[in-house]
Amino acid sequence: MYLKKLSLVNFKNYEAAELNFTRGINCFVGNNGVGKTNLLDAIHYLSFCKSFINPIESQNVRYESDFFIIQGNFDLKGKKEQIHCGFKKGKKKQFQRNKKEYSRLADHIGLLPVVLISPEDTALIQEGSDLRRKFIDTIIAQLDHVYLDKLIAYNRILSQRNALLKRFAESRSFDQDAIDVWDEQLVDLGTVIHEKRAAFLESFTPIFQKHFEFISQGEEEVSLAYRSQLNEEHFSTVLAAAMSKDRVLQYSTAGIHRDDLVFTMGEHPIKKLGSQGQRKSFVIALKLAQFDFLRSEKGYAPLLLLDDIFDKLDPSRVKQLMELVSGENYGQIFITHTHEDRLNEVLAEMEDVKVFQVSSGSVHDKTEKQNADGST
Repeated sequence: MYLKKLSLVNFKNYEAAELNFTRGINCFVGNNGVGKTNLLDAIHYLSFCKSFINPIESQNVRYESDFFIIQGNFDLKGKKEQIHCGFKKGKKKQFQRNKKEYSRLADHIGLLPVVLISPEDTALIQEGSDLRRKFIDTIIAQLDHVYLDKLIAYNRILSQRNALLKRFAESRSFDQDAIDVWDEQLVDLGTVIHEKRAAFLESFTPIFQKHFEFISQGEEEVSLAYRSQLNEEHFSTVLAAAMSKDRVLQYSTAGIHRDDLVFTMGEHPIKKLGSQGQRKSFVIALKLAQFDFLRSEKGYAPLLLLDDIFDKLDPSRVKQLMELVSGENYGQIFITHTHEDRLNEVLAEMEDVKVFQVSSGSVHDKTEKQNADGST
């Protein structure tokens, strides 16, 4: 799979842009704040139907405009795929595949897998469990639409259960039968979600460990552990035990929405004892394992987006990373960087590279210009 062409109208700081990409490495260079990451975000949008930066659609519209359009022309296993996204303020977002509109955005997820690596990924270690659950769910959902449907249904029912608990507190009443209606559905859905998460992590963990060993050159040992209330007890038992607490707090304190991943290095949590470099290597290994897992399951390579990571890694780790992602198992790559000279050093021995110069709200193909000028 590769993205042949990207077209933007009124998306973020771009009034209009049209880019033709190579199958190999595509680089966006320019100063901070000029819109390099916005180009990666547009590519992400075509895969996940949403921005990875700002989930509020109206804030992705260019200043003083009332709509945006993102369009991508893909080659997917030899077949042409045209993906179109249009949003106008005050109206529903439109998402089309080959000029046919989706009735559900969830049906698009997984068609065009994308893996993003950015400096913000360290939040997977530093921040709350919701980010780690999202990491797991994003991978599984790109491969299993049944999982995605059940996850959406679980979250909807969880919200209804929480609303009921709040009403009970406000009215100083309680109806166990009404709670049981929601609990029965949560148990059915949550049990399946838990089983799929556990099975995924059993397959995923060795892939992650292999990538970390490569990046760190075998200096440290790492592991992942799946923490869930359902590991030891049936979901119905867990819900019943939490009922008194749920009534006091007015929300559901037990379930797969409380699951977490435990990241360790050696025998210690990496959050507490890992160095900055070790944490960066840890999350990059997680993302590369995500790439490998998706490629293996889908039968083709996802797009790989590398957002400003070279400035955040030491030279040895940059070299290790580029040696890995430029291998034959990887496909199309998109990179942002502020320093063209440094980027050229990193990519000096790479083939099939295209460089785009990005300034505020505009982008042009430097490789094409160089060829036209007869320069190297």
